[in-house]
Amino acid sequence: MAPEYGATCGFFPVDAETLRYLEQTGRDKDRIALVEAYAKAQGMWRGADYNPVYTDTLHLDMGEIVPAISGPKRPQDYTPLTAAAGGFYKVVGEYRGVDVGAQSRDMAAEGARANGAGDIRKSAAVAGEDYKLRDGSVVIASITSCTNTSNPYVMIGAGLVARKARALGLTRKPWVKTSLAPGSQVVSEYLEAAGLQEDLDAIGFNLVGYGCTTCIGNSGPLQPEISKSIGENDLIAVSVLSGNRNFEGRISPDVRANYLASPPLVVAYALAGDMNIDLTTEPLGTSKDGKPVYLKDIWPTNKEIADLVHKTVTRAAFQSKYADVFKGDEKWQAVETTDSETYDWPPQSTYVQNPPYFRGMSPEPGTISDIEGARILAILGDMITTDHISPAGSFKDSSPAGKYLIERQVPVREFNSYGSRRGNHEVMMRGTFANIRIRNEMLDGVEGGYTLGPDGEQSSIFDAAMAWKDKGVPLVVIGGVEYGAGSSRDWAAKGTALLGVKAVIAESFERIHRSNLVGMGVIPFEFTGGDTRKSLGLKGDAEISITGLEGDLKPLSEVPATIRHADGREKTIALKCRIDTAIEKEYVEHGGVLHYVLRNLAVA
Repeated sequence: MAPEYGATCGFFPVDAETLRYLEQTGRDKDRIALVEAYAKAQGMWRGADYNPVYTDTLHLDMGEIVPAISGPKRPQDYTPLTAAAGGFYKVVGEYRGVDVGAQSRDMAAEGARANGAGDIRKSAAVAGEDYKLRDGSVVIASITSCTNTSNPYVMIGAGLVARKARALGLTRKPWVKTSLAPGSQVVSEYLEAAGLQEDLDAIGFNLVGYGCTTCIGNSGPLQPEISKSIGENDLIAVSVLSGNRNFEGRISPDVRANYLASPPLVVAYALAGDMNIDLTTEPLGTSKDGKPVYLKDIWPTNKEIADLVHKTVTRAAFQSKYADVFKGDEKWQAVETTDSETYDWPPQSTYVQNPPYFRGMSPEPGTISDIEGARILAILGDMITTDHISPAGSFKDSSPAGKYLIERQVPVREFNSYGSRRGNHEVMMRGTFANIRIRNEMLDGVEGGYTLGPDGEQSSIFDAAMAWKDKGVPLVVIGGVEYGAGSSRDWAAKGTALLGVKAVIAESFERIHRSNLVGMGVIPFEFTGGDTRKSLGLKGDAEISITGLEGDLKPLSEVPATIRHADGREKTIALKCRIDTAIEKEYVEHGGVLHYVLRNLAVA
């Protein structure tokens, strides 16, 4: 899926290169022949006579393509490598609330050198170390993500950058936490065969495991002194990773600016250690001979990469590593299982709990009811992503999820991450809307998952939601433009529903998240007639009642909503109900798509 540009999927026709890939990665000969025959029979084969007719086409001049990274907080934040350092200075200005205008980082640095003023970037010492950190210091550099590490050309390229840097005497800067986490053991196989793993190890890119790590916030803690310096001095630390997601609060609680880069560039930024350095014109470091080393000095040629890929990425390597892929190690093999057709849901488990979705479920579907006297759980701004909503990454012992585990005698060192505990709804619902960078406009200047409880006092969103639930009060969430942008994360909808939210009212929705909300029985509504949370003066103290939902509700209907402010003012507006189709209406009547499917299975 590619929600950043609105596609459900991207299609690439099957061709001879596809078959070569299948052959190289160890697929069965009969399977490869079937793929070819099927593609040709379906008209999806790209051969000499391939001449499709498209409704729209895009012409791309490959000569205009330049090296680029994405950041600091969205995958679509395209930044040419030549503009990365200057662009980061503007990022500092945004975080610091300073309009830098046309002022460049170079002008700022020149002013600082001349009279000690003019540069808005902060710097600070690190206890026990002989270096300082500053805004832009790269503290995490990780070659990670199952998607990008499946490309042997970029992985071999990263290894060659490491080899050339090592030969010149360069290594990562001491404040950079580096890691290598490919998605397949085959990567290790060919890196070892090429002799490149030794070079990667030498500059800090040691293998830490296979699977999701830094991409989903599993980078682990930074050195305590570094973390303390960042926190106490409000530094804008940076991560550079070869992942595909860099939304706010996802990578590390210590890092505000996150950039996506190719694996070779991740190595380069680990060597430089600073986003303020222009990798295209400035040295990454100094060689053992005392000479400046530039990116061009360690960048491999396409031929060097292709020759090593051809030599080391073999069919035999894939067949060997995947021959017993499900065997696992000793710990996996030691997991005790029950010989039963159904799972026994051990109550003592803090990883997997029986979800509450079907509690009290009747054999027949219900009806859609009006929403009466709902209170606002959160008022959120534009481009609130599913990473803001859905639990992701690590969490502290002071958070609702942390307190839940502490009460069950789970030590902090064994908290793991939200992603690892996604099978426990008690943990996940406590982490919904708990992103450390989310801002609820019901509170002034407060960052994190907080809101106002029934008593009017600041509270965690989870605690407030449970307090309203105890009172039998339904909840709504208010949003801006493109609510639910980003990855299609199921817990963004599941957690919303479990908190007791009956409706989300926004200016517009990312289409997949809108669908997911409907699938969990939460009704999406859009403001109409130019109304917004700001024009309506919503502060969080109002009651909202939405009528016109009962009876013969038509998809995409406009329905009345009455807003009763705490001071007695009352206003009725029109909302567009984003139940878009007849089948979606059925989902909501059933209480969600899970209930719909289960009831249909029961009568099949």
